[in-house]
Amino acid sequence: MQSPKKFTNKLADETSPYLLQHAHNPVDWCPWGDEAFAKAKAEDKPVLVSIGYSACHWCHVMEHESFEDEATAQIQNEHFINIKVDMEERPDVDQIYMNFVQITTGRGGWPMNVFVTPDKIPFFGGTYFPPTPRHGMPSWQQILMSIAEAWRERREELMHSANEILGELRRISITDEAEGPIDESISDIAFQSFVRTFDAKNGGWGGAPKFPQAMSMEFLLRYWKRTGNERALEMVTFTAEKMANGGIYDQIGGGFHRYATDAVWLVPHFEKMLYDNAQLVRVYLHLYQITKNDIYKRTAVETLEYVRREMLHEKGGFYSSQDADSEGEEGKFFVWTPAKVEQILGEQDAKFFNFFFDVSEDGNFEGSNILQRNYSVETAARALKVDIDELAAVIKKGKQKLFDEREDRIKPFRDEKILTAWNGLMLASFAEAAAILGTEEYLQIAKHNADFLTANLQSNGSLLRTWKDGNAKLNAYIEDYANLADGLIALYQISGEVKYLKEARRLADSMITEFWDEEAGGFFFTSNDHEELIVRNKDFYDNATPSGNSAGADVLLRLAKFYGDDRYERFARIVMRMAAPQLKRYPQGFGRMLSAIEFNVSPVKEIAIIGERENRLERAIFDEYMPASVVAITEHETDALPMLADRKRTGEIPTAYVCENFVCKLPVTSVDELMKQLS
Repeated sequence: MQSPKKFTNKLADETSPYLLQHAHNPVDWCPWGDEAFAKAKAEDKPVLVSIGYSACHWCHVMEHESFEDEATAQIQNEHFINIKVDMEERPDVDQIYMNFVQITTGRGGWPMNVFVTPDKIPFFGGTYFPPTPRHGMPSWQQILMSIAEAWRERREELMHSANEILGELRRISITDEAEGPIDESISDIAFQSFVRTFDAKNGGWGGAPKFPQAMSMEFLLRYWKRTGNERALEMVTFTAEKMANGGIYDQIGGGFHRYATDAVWLVPHFEKMLYDNAQLVRVYLHLYQITKNDIYKRTAVETLEYVRREMLHEKGGFYSSQDADSEGEEGKFFVWTPAKVEQILGEQDAKFFNFFFDVSEDGNFEGSNILQRNYSVETAARALKVDIDELAAVIKKGKQKLFDEREDRIKPFRDEKILTAWNGLMLASFAEAAAILGTEEYLQIAKHNADFLTANLQSNGSLLRTWKDGNAKLNAYIEDYANLADGLIALYQISGEVKYLKEARRLADSMITEFWDEEAGGFFFTSNDHEELIVRNKDFYDNATPSGNSAGADVLLRLAKFYGDDRYERFARIVMRMAAPQLKRYPQGFGRMLSAIEFNVSPVKEIAIIGERENRLERAIFDEYMPASVVAITEHETDALPMLADRKRTGEIPTAYVCENFVCKLPVTSVDELMKQLS
């Protein structure tokens, strides 16, 4: 029988795993809400808003060092009202206070700890604070006592500073439209920026820490497709291979870790996020379409299988993340020693396996080894003087044996909340995988996911942000609407089930009615009926996930082609013009917006195929990388879409219609004729 907890606070009734991790701290944590701020006003106390997420390593560290410490908790409880926020559930709150911390300190990150007035206006903030002074940083207790004293003794000074910063926060969301058209010159400027900052030795852009930039890679693929510039493709293929062979990729279980702490993709921060894997899968699938190189197919499939195995709820939703830590140690679940490998595989196979995956006595991570591939199978076989097929068999068998052994280890914590935006990203990945790889199981996973989201993450026609244990809640944000609509469009194009496209259109219409700024243009992050916060932000920056404005513009451009409705195109072009001034200064921060711009400036092919599913014309379409296209598939004549109206088979043979701006070529029934029309 589990012993009763010594402390329980108001987070105990929450569903967020991150909040529940703090439910038995001695700190009197409250969830974000009116009750906590009313209490702060009544007791005339400042509010500590502490923000993080469940897979965050340093969030766990600060909890253990400070929030579980009774002496520290006593100070927090005496002088402050304490609020815990899951940034994945409440990105609106996180966005406001992250902007504040970045303005006032020059950096940001999680855990984030911000002190605010009872009216929610921030006046001091930072990220991680240690339990004792070190490296020039004050201790958390020193921060607490200093803030408490300032609130008592220098309140007027604090309020003056807070109101000045509030003005700055409100100015951040003011964006002017660029003058002139959105044309190819923007993509050219961005491409040159990527060339200048490319790491030609290790792949990727910039130095350590190095993040996988899936959206930038996708832009470069679209740029290559339109312009034929081989340098764009070379940067992506080189980076993708370096990542797939590095420690950032889980060589045993599949899937990508969050980022590499070094410049060579070896040592990752070991958490795995749904959104990273969703976006990277699409890049690898597209590379496979372009090159037919099996390394890209293998990486995509192994990642999808990881998601299916570890991150899929039985009802169809995808979980959010897996932690970096297990048994209190970062990376413990993923690392190996030569002796352990030999124990599992035997001496001879271990010799080959350890050579191939760079497992040594010295280790490459804190005395242990992160698996990485420094050689191709062919090169390794020559070095080991062994037959290629024999080595390939040892590697395949060894990976399976190590996987089975690893399954008996204590796994990292999994955040099992289901977020609409991130599920939309993974929905698109499974749908595209079903099309490109011809895998029916992936199509069923995508449909199951879409049906789950549309049935469970809505209330009275409005989307909700999060679902866990049967409980859906919180108003959705623009990124939820846009990413789900994007996933539904991808699913429609492979399934041919028009209900998914109709739902995508309904969500797009809601984006326009509920999020659009009628005065200045662009999509607000929050809807018209959302809780009133101190700032109503507009976000154009593509960070770890696409901004709602970027994904929204891409969705609207596609819907304009499906429905022949140029109203969607007009909204999308306003968004792109608003992003353009920032984009030109820092293209790496706008990968998804650049992809939308590429779609906008490309001659888009509207492809309608009439015939039984998985016919040869359909297969030919999905075998090719054609980002500047929309595809409508139906088994029977229908007027469900303008693209399909009056479209008929030629006899009983599957028939394709290729149009551009709704001007169509003659129908074709052979793959060769279809490819000629698309070239």
